[in-house]
Amino acid sequence: MHLIDSEAHTRRAFLRRSGQLALTGTALPFALNLAAMGEAAAQAAGDDYKALVCVFLFGGNDYANTVVTYDDASYNAYSTIRGGGAGQTAGGVAIAKADLTPTLLAPTTALPEARQYALHPSMTELASLFNTDAKAAVQLNVGPLVVPLTRAQYNTGNRKTYPVPPKLFSHNDQQSTWQSSSPEGSTVGWGGNIGDLMLGQNSNSLFTCMSVSGNAVFLSGDTALQYQVSTGGAVRINSVTGGNVYGSSTVKAAMAQMVQQARGHALENEYTRITKRAVEAEGSVTTAIGTDYAAGVFPATNLGNQLKMVARLIRGRNTLGAKRQVFFVSMGGFDLHDNLIASQPGLMKQLSDALAAFYRQTVALGLADKVTAFTASDFGRTLATNGDGSDHGWGSHHFIVGGAVKGKQIYGTPQVVSINNDAKLAGYEGHVGQGRLIPTTSVDQYGGTLASWFGVPAGSLESILPNLKNFGGSANGINYPKNVGFMT
Repeated sequence: MHLIDSEAHTRRAFLRRSGQLALTGTALPFALNLAAMGEAAAQAAGDDYKALVCVFLFGGNDYANTVVTYDDASYNAYSTIRGGGAGQTAGGVAIAKADLTPTLLAPTTALPEARQYALHPSMTELASLFNTDAKAAVQLNVGPLVVPLTRAQYNTGNRKTYPVPPKLFSHNDQQSTWQSSSPEGSTVGWGGNIGDLMLGQNSNSLFTCMSVSGNAVFLSGDTALQYQVSTGGAVRINSVTGGNVYGSSTVKAAMAQMVQQARGHALENEYTRITKRAVEAEGSVTTAIGTDYAAGVFPATNLGNQLKMVARLIRGRNTLGAKRQVFFVSMGGFDLHDNLIASQPGLMKQLSDALAAFYRQTVALGLADKVTAFTASDFGRTLATNGDGSDHGWGSHHFIVGGAVKGKQIYGTPQVVSINNDAKLAGYEGHVGQGRLIPTTSVDQYGGTLASWFGVPAGSLESILPNLKNFGGSANGINYPKNVGFMT
């Protein structure tokens, strides 16, 4: 029987209860100063910088047309399942093999059984980053897992012995599970918990976890707060830092004084203290990002603009007092039950171009080996087509980009290209109906590898990734290392 780490959750429960007690006046200052307490208790500050950037693909990206199986035997199986034409031509939701040749991946270490993969034809920039620069890697078939699992074990329905992530195939729940190891309603994510351990590295803890894509549970820690910015910069309190109020500078000045002045009542005073902190933070961010720069480097797309803002924030790290930062950006539109062939190319190009531009900018900043970007998504999708698209799945393929990445490599276990569950790979039957992949690498392994590079001590990994304790050896003929190995 596998249980979540009770010690880690006891600690989290205590801190959450402290937050709930903040509804009383006397507990509020304690709750609001947890970040400062964390700084005092954290490890001594280092003299280097590191950043993790989560690129979340909302909607569940179609794995089979993103990292496409290419060798003849597996391509032919893929094409048959997806409705491809004779002679390896396009058809249904299959991509023609000839269209994949420009993005064929040439990993340094050949895959077993002469397996080959290519990226979606729109991902030429990322393919170049993989093949030429050797600064991108592919992690095959990663997704939420509680324990190593086979199809036969899944099919027993015995969730005590063979637990599975809750509410599989649900968008909201699997987005949350990827980001926090728990379904929708979770309030603490593993990115935020990484931030918890790094608060003491930063002179201003507020800028440890930063989102350019709205609220994300990924960045919420037990003590770390997520600071949100837009692609244009810090979010202003308009009546204080914006233009004149009702056309009057006098009214604006009065408003600024009123919302920031000390109060006699405890709750009122805490409110004004938070407002003052927000105003000061907005000023710090505005100074840090400076004027716009890197004209023409980033594509003028939603993700390009988000990653450009991350680059500006990283450039201004000294002004922000940051040595360790975790960022969150995102794209939407991946729930392609229909129009997969028409809609996915634009999404793949946006992702590929933005990631490549971001990497080049980290090179220009002299920080390429200090910044790592990685993708995540609700889930993969079915290998089988529903006619014009694919349906909700489980495991998926993902990318890791950065100077510290052991690039030009494909990590993980190549999946059997089948929807019949009649093919086996070393005793592992890899599908749960219609080609939904059972992950052979867990999110905990994926996140643990990133967290280890970031500087999280080995003894703390299982407190932020609670299922990691269930991995670390071989099971079902598959190797499940705690550290997947794609980081230096």
